[in-house]
Amino acid sequence: MEVHNVELVMSAVAPAQYPTTGYPEIALVGRSNVGKSSLTNVLINRKSYARTSSQPGKTQTLNFYNVEDQLYFVDVPGYGYAKVSRSEREKWGKMIETYLTTRPQLKGVISLVDARHAPSEDDVTMYNWLRYYEIPVLVVATKSDKVARGKWNKSESLIKKTLRFSAPDEFQLFSAQNKMGKDQVWQWIEARMQED
Repeated sequence: MEVHNVELVMSAVAPAQYPTTGYPEIALVGRSNVGKSSLTNVLINRKSYARTSSQPGKTQTLNFYNVEDQLYFVDVPGYGYAKVSRSEREKWGKMIETYLTTRPQLKGVISLVDARHAPSEDDVTMYNWLRYYEIPVLVVATKSDKVARGKWNKSESLIKKTLRFSAPDEFQLFSAQNKMGKDQVWQWIEARMQED
Protein backbone atom coordinates (compact mmCIF):
# COMPACT_ATOMS: atom_id res chain seq x y z
CA MET A 1 0.00 0.00 0.00
CA GLU A 2 1.26 3.49 -0.83
CA VAL A 3 0.82 5.49 2.35
CA HIS A 4 0.39 9.26 2.24
CA ASN A 5 -2.20 9.94 4.93
CA VAL A 6 -1.94 8.69 8.47
CA GLU A 7 -3.63 10.04 11.53
CA LEU A 8 -3.58 9.02 15.16
CA VAL A 9 -7.33 9.17 15.67
CA MET A 10 -7.67 7.99 19.23
CA SER A 11 -6.13 6.47 22.28
CA ALA A 12 -8.58 4.05 23.87
CA VAL A 13 -8.72 2.09 27.10
CA ALA A 14 -12.20 0.58 26.68
CA PRO A 15 -14.42 -0.76 23.85
CA ALA A 16 -16.71 2.29 24.03
CA GLN A 17 -13.77 4.37 22.80
CA TYR A 18 -12.77 2.19 19.83
CA PRO A 19 -13.30 3.62 16.31
CA THR A 20 -16.67 2.89 14.72
CA THR A 21 -15.70 3.14 11.03
CA GLY A 22 -15.42 -0.63 10.63
CA TYR A 23 -12.01 -0.59 8.86
CA PRO A 24 -9.90 -3.72 9.31
CA GLU A 25 -7.40 -3.51 12.16
CA ILE A 26 -3.90 -4.89 12.60
CA ALA A 27 -2.51 -4.84 16.14
CA LEU A 28 1.18 -4.56 16.98
CA VAL A 29 2.36 -6.26 20.15
CA GLY A 30 5.78 -6.71 21.70
CA ARG A 31 8.03 -6.04 24.59
CA SER A 32 8.69 -2.42 25.49
CA ASN A 33 11.46 -1.01 23.26
CA VAL A 34 11.43 -3.94 20.79
CA GLY A 35 10.80 -1.45 17.99
CA LYS A 36 7.02 -1.20 17.49
CA SER A 37 7.16 2.53 16.80
CA SER A 38 10.09 2.09 14.43
CA LEU A 39 8.23 -0.62 12.48
CA THR A 40 5.11 1.57 12.33
CA ASN A 41 7.13 4.54 11.06
CA VAL A 42 8.75 2.45 8.30
CA LEU A 43 5.38 1.01 7.22
CA ILE A 44 3.80 4.45 6.97
CA ASN A 45 6.84 6.18 5.43
CA ARG A 46 7.33 8.59 8.30
CA LYS A 47 10.43 9.48 10.25
CA SER A 48 8.88 9.79 13.67
CA TYR A 49 5.11 9.72 13.45
CA ALA A 50 4.66 6.95 15.97
CA ARG A 51 6.41 8.19 19.08
CA THR A 52 9.58 6.26 19.80
CA SER A 53 10.31 6.72 23.46
CA SER A 54 13.51 6.53 25.42
CA GLN A 55 11.27 5.61 28.34
CA PRO A 56 10.00 2.07 27.76
CA GLY A 57 6.50 1.42 29.02
CA LYS A 58 5.27 4.84 27.96
CA THR A 59 2.37 3.69 25.78
CA GLN A 60 -0.45 3.00 28.21
CA THR A 61 -3.42 3.06 25.86
CA LEU A 62 -4.44 1.36 22.62
CA ASN A 63 -3.40 3.88 19.96
CA PHE A 64 -5.40 3.70 16.73
CA TYR A 65 -3.63 5.00 13.62
CA ASN A 66 -5.92 5.54 10.63
CA VAL A 67 -3.96 4.58 7.51
CA GLU A 68 -5.38 5.98 4.25
CA ASP A 69 -8.98 5.58 5.52
CA GLN A 70 -8.60 1.86 4.78
CA LEU A 71 -7.12 0.33 7.88
CA TYR A 72 -6.09 0.93 11.48
CA PHE A 73 -2.75 0.06 13.02
CA VAL A 74 -3.36 -0.49 16.71
CA ASP A 75 -0.32 0.10 18.87
CA VAL A 76 -0.70 -2.03 22.00
CA PRO A 77 1.18 -1.13 25.22
CA GLY A 78 4.54 -2.88 25.46
CA TYR A 79 4.83 -5.63 28.04
CA GLY A 80 7.61 -6.86 30.30
CA TYR A 81 8.59 -3.48 31.67
CA ALA A 82 9.54 -3.71 35.33
CA LYS A 83 8.99 -0.12 36.45
CA VAL A 84 5.24 -0.35 36.06
CA SER A 85 3.34 -1.36 39.19
CA ARG A 86 1.69 -4.76 39.30
CA SER A 87 -1.82 -3.31 39.50
CA GLU A 88 -1.05 -1.08 36.51
CA ARG A 89 0.19 -4.12 34.56
CA GLU A 90 -2.97 -6.06 35.42
CA LYS A 91 -5.08 -3.16 34.24
CA TRP A 92 -3.19 -3.08 30.92
CA GLY A 93 -3.51 -6.85 30.64
CA LYS A 94 -7.29 -6.69 30.93
CA MET A 95 -7.49 -3.81 28.45
CA ILE A 96 -5.34 -5.68 25.91
CA GLU A 97 -7.17 -8.99 26.39
CA THR A 98 -10.56 -7.30 25.96
CA TYR A 99 -9.43 -5.73 22.71
CA LEU A 100 -7.75 -8.81 21.25
CA THR A 101 -10.58 -11.21 22.09
CA THR A 102 -13.68 -9.15 21.35
CA ARG A 103 -12.84 -6.95 18.37
CA PRO A 104 -14.38 -8.30 15.13
CA GLN A 105 -12.39 -5.80 13.03
CA LEU A 106 -9.09 -7.27 14.23
CA LYS A 107 -7.68 -9.19 11.24
CA GLY A 108 -4.29 -10.14 12.61
CA VAL A 109 -1.49 -9.36 15.03
CA ILE A 110 2.10 -8.48 14.29
CA SER A 111 4.10 -9.87 17.20
CA LEU A 112 7.54 -8.26 17.46
CA VAL A 113 10.56 -10.00 18.92
CA ASP A 114 14.22 -8.97 18.98
CA ALA A 115 16.22 -10.84 16.31
CA ARG A 116 19.33 -10.76 18.52
CA HIS A 117 17.92 -12.87 21.36
CA ALA A 118 15.67 -15.81 22.07
CA PRO A 119 12.12 -14.60 22.74
CA SER A 120 11.43 -13.74 26.38
CA GLU A 121 8.95 -15.56 28.58
CA ASP A 122 6.50 -12.70 27.94
CA ASP A 123 6.97 -13.11 24.17
CA VAL A 124 6.22 -16.83 24.45
CA THR A 125 3.16 -16.19 26.63
CA MET A 126 1.79 -13.62 24.18
CA TYR A 127 2.37 -15.90 21.19
CA ASN A 128 0.69 -18.89 22.89
CA TRP A 129 -2.20 -16.70 23.86
CA LEU A 130 -2.70 -15.45 20.29
CA ARG A 131 -2.54 -19.05 19.06
CA TYR A 132 -5.12 -20.09 21.65
CA TYR A 133 -7.55 -17.45 20.36
CA GLU A 134 -6.73 -18.40 16.75
CA ILE A 135 -5.71 -14.87 15.80
CA PRO A 136 -3.51 -14.81 12.66
CA VAL A 137 0.05 -13.87 13.65
CA LEU A 138 3.05 -12.49 11.80
CA VAL A 139 6.16 -12.77 13.97
CA VAL A 140 8.52 -9.95 13.04
CA ALA A 141 12.11 -10.17 14.25
CA THR A 142 13.27 -6.56 14.59
CA LYS A 143 16.82 -5.17 14.61
CA SER A 144 17.92 -7.83 12.11
CA ASP A 145 20.59 -5.46 10.78
CA LYS A 146 22.40 -6.03 14.09
CA VAL A 147 22.65 -9.77 13.36
CA ALA A 148 25.32 -10.92 10.91
CA ARG A 149 23.71 -12.04 7.66
CA GLY A 150 25.26 -15.49 7.99
CA LYS A 151 23.43 -15.94 11.32
CA TRP A 152 19.92 -15.05 10.15
CA ASN A 153 18.89 -18.70 9.76
CA LYS A 154 20.21 -19.49 13.22
CA SER A 155 18.36 -16.50 14.66
CA GLU A 156 15.12 -17.51 12.91
CA SER A 157 15.31 -21.11 14.07
CA LEU A 158 16.04 -20.09 17.69
CA ILE A 159 13.03 -17.75 17.70
CA LYS A 160 10.71 -20.32 16.13
CA LYS A 161 11.89 -23.08 18.44
CA THR A 162 11.46 -20.93 21.57
CA LEU A 163 7.97 -19.83 20.52
CA ARG A 164 7.04 -23.35 19.34
CA PHE A 165 6.09 -21.57 16.15
CA SER A 166 3.33 -23.16 14.12
CA ALA A 167 1.85 -22.79 10.66
CA PRO A 168 -0.15 -21.01 9.30
CA ASP A 169 1.58 -18.17 11.16
CA GLU A 170 4.31 -16.37 9.28
CA PHE A 171 7.77 -15.09 10.16
CA GLN A 172 9.73 -12.11 8.85
CA LEU A 173 13.13 -10.63 9.61
CA PHE A 174 12.95 -6.84 9.71
CA SER A 175 15.23 -3.83 10.03
CA ALA A 176 14.02 -0.27 10.52
CA GLN A 177 17.51 0.92 9.52
CA ASN A 178 17.53 -0.45 5.96
CA LYS A 179 13.79 -1.23 5.67
CA MET A 180 14.44 -4.91 5.04
CA GLY A 181 11.18 -6.84 5.32
CA LYS A 182 8.92 -3.81 4.85
CA ASP A 183 7.33 -5.10 1.61
CA GLN A 184 6.77 -8.58 3.04
CA VAL A 185 5.09 -7.16 6.14
CA TRP A 186 2.79 -5.07 3.92
CA GLN A 187 1.94 -8.15 1.80
CA TRP A 188 0.88 -9.98 4.96
CA ILE A 189 -1.22 -7.00 6.12
CA GLU A 190 -2.90 -6.65 2.72
CA ALA A 191 -3.72 -10.36 2.63
CA ARG A 192 -5.37 -10.05 6.06
CA MET A 193 -7.37 -7.02 4.91
CA GLN A 194 -8.95 -9.09 2.15
CA GLU A 195 -10.28 -11.68 4.59
CA ASP A 196 -13.85 -11.46 5.80
